[in-house]
Amino acid sequence: MTRVVARTRNLPPASILVGAGSSDLIFLALQQWLNADSRVLILDPIYGEYAHVLENIIRCRVDRIALQRANNYAVCLDDLNNRLKDSYDLVILVNPNSPTGQFVSHHPLSKAIASAPAGTRFWIDETYIEYAGRGQTLESFAVARPNVVVCKSMSKAYALSGARAAYLAASPEIIRELRRLSPPWSVSLLAQVAAVHALQDRGYYEKRWSETNLLRGELEAALGTIPGVDVLPGVAGFLMFHLPESGPNAKTVTARSHDRGLFVRDAELMGRNIGDRVIRVAVKDRDTNARIVDTLRWAIVSPGEG
Repeated sequence: MTRVVARTRNLPPASILVGAGSSDLIFLALQQWLNADSRVLILDPIYGEYAHVLENIIRCRVDRIALQRANNYAVCLDDLNNRLKDSYDLVILVNPNSPTGQFVSHHPLSKAIASAPAGTRFWIDETYIEYAGRGQTLESFAVARPNVVVCKSMSKAYALSGARAAYLAASPEIIRELRRLSPPWSVSLLAQVAAVHALQDRGYYEKRWSETNLLRGELEAALGTIPGVDVLPGVAGFLMFHLPESGPNAKTVTARSHDRGLFVRDAELMGRNIGDRVIRVAVKDRDTNARIVDTLRWAIVSPGEG
């Protein structure tokens, strides 16, 4: 799998480390680099695994960039640059971010990283980067620098959920350090076969990514017809939306949807300032999206019916 990742992504094999999903690599690297005295900067909201590992397992100091609903939870680069002056041990960015789907393009993000203190290490989670288009990944940028790591899960854009396949792209020095701690067979044979075939069929997946972008736009418009629902435009395989203030909260809506066979995510635990009225929903095929909207409309507007 390492050789195929390197060949298809135009990266040196020495700069690739594969793992059994992104969580495997997150637990491996962060526990190696950090301790209770470390200072880490993350986004808020963000994929919950990061805060869990940092605060509950390593128990280091975690500062958060509080993203604001007023500007669609976009990452303000001026704010990021100012925060980077504090010389953090590690900065974690998910790009496009989860659960917001917001995205920072290659040039301004790489410029911000390059201007940061040399002692600050960056972990860029690009699980959903393929939806943002060609040329947006920081993989090549990362392997040429001593302090940048790109983490790529294959569970989402490559539809390999459950297979547990992911990889890191970083300088050979970083990869050499982590490879020494990683089991030689961390990725199962079946997962490797699936990942190899997926990586080698980029034409197929590019069509699927384009299709997902189209379907996301349709789903955004349809969700917006539910009274009081405020949908956040995004660049990923999902959408995040706010529920009306006068209706049920996210916990209630997710439970009601579950009763009708729809599993959506209550995003409250993914951030400290996001509130209890935010839901993240995956983009599916057109027919499934229609059923998703119908179910959510029932759960939000008319739960007493049926």
